[in-house]
Amino acid sequence: MSSLAQQIAALPAPLLVRLRARGFDPDRVARWAASIGKDRDARNRLQGTVEPPAPGDVVHLPAEGTPEHARCREAGLDALRRGEVALCVLAGGMATRMGGVVKALVEVLPGRTFLDLRLAESDHLRRTMGVPVPLWLMTSEATNEPIREALGPRLDEQGDLCATFEQHVSLRLTPEGELFLDEDGEPSVYATGHGDLPDALRESGLLGRFIARGGKTVWIANLDNLGATVDPVILGWHLGHGGPLTVEVVDKGGDKGGGPMRWNGRPVIAEDFRLPTSFDPKVVPVFNTNTFLASAEALSALAMDWVYVEVEKKVGDRKAIQFERILNEITFGLPARFLRVPREGLAARFLPVKDVEEMERRRPAIEAIARARGFLG
Repeated sequence: MSSLAQQIAALPAPLLVRLRARGFDPDRVARWAASIGKDRDARNRLQGTVEPPAPGDVVHLPAEGTPEHARCREAGLDALRRGEVALCVLAGGMATRMGGVVKALVEVLPGRTFLDLRLAESDHLRRTMGVPVPLWLMTSEATNEPIREALGPRLDEQGDLCATFEQHVSLRLTPEGELFLDEDGEPSVYATGHGDLPDALRESGLLGRFIARGGKTVWIANLDNLGATVDPVILGWHLGHGGPLTVEVVDKGGDKGGGPMRWNGRPVIAEDFRLPTSFDPKVVPVFNTNTFLASAEALSALAMDWVYVEVEKKVGDRKAIQFERILNEITFGLPARFLRVPREGLAARFLPVKDVEEMERRRPAIEAIARARGFLG
């Protein structure tokens, strides 16, 4: 038995139970450990042919006032009124970017936290559609209890109205491939990334119950991107193309991020570090907002080999290794269509807030959009 295997086997039973309940797989960790430091860059990069998107891969949102816009809007409204949509918000991670405060509970507008605004959206949808659009929050060990406490009586464990489910965890490793121990000599647990969502959502039971009661579409968005709200026009466009997955993209501006590509002829979203060094990402003018509309059935049936990326982290003054997966890799498992949406004005759908400085800068736009979309009185 290897040193790592011995270390894992010797972990306290309650810790092992806690880890296994959240997707921990010792065999997978052993494979990760064996790969540390071995051609990491080459492992991260896609093999095969990578090309810019083909004509027609990226489609503009239908313009307001056009017959296509009206058709999409009506189709989306019909689906919402039938109760076929759930909103799934990514609210996990390690709670480190806002001074150690769980981002969901940070006050983004006076008296309103990120969570409050998502709940206000949920309330608005229920009032205007006549049926609830369930709000599911993918939390982590670091964020779950504070978020659940803030939700209080709004929680509905069946997921008809509002529920939480936890993403997966694993254990950090040393550069030598052994368990990383913190300053107290304890194993260092971390969340393995928002790519956990399909597996964690399925394991929670929320997805299966949603499908059983007629649910069709899961709308996935980042907690901090308050522009990524449920929109009937986008929903109708998604339903109209008949595929299992729509990804919202926006003009790049000066941003860097994963964007649409063709990999061996297939449309996918790939981060820059996944691209061959010979491919210039600047030739792709749009990038992924991490907002997805997914067929609930396709999400439930998804079976794919996820790529876990090797990442170096500084824990205290020491280097640790962890492996994470990224949600946009779902495009390698489900055929995807890319919808180009606005990033400016009241129609903006990309208002990310990664830190306090960005939050301060975006507050006026967030408030204007929240009011325009009916989430603030």
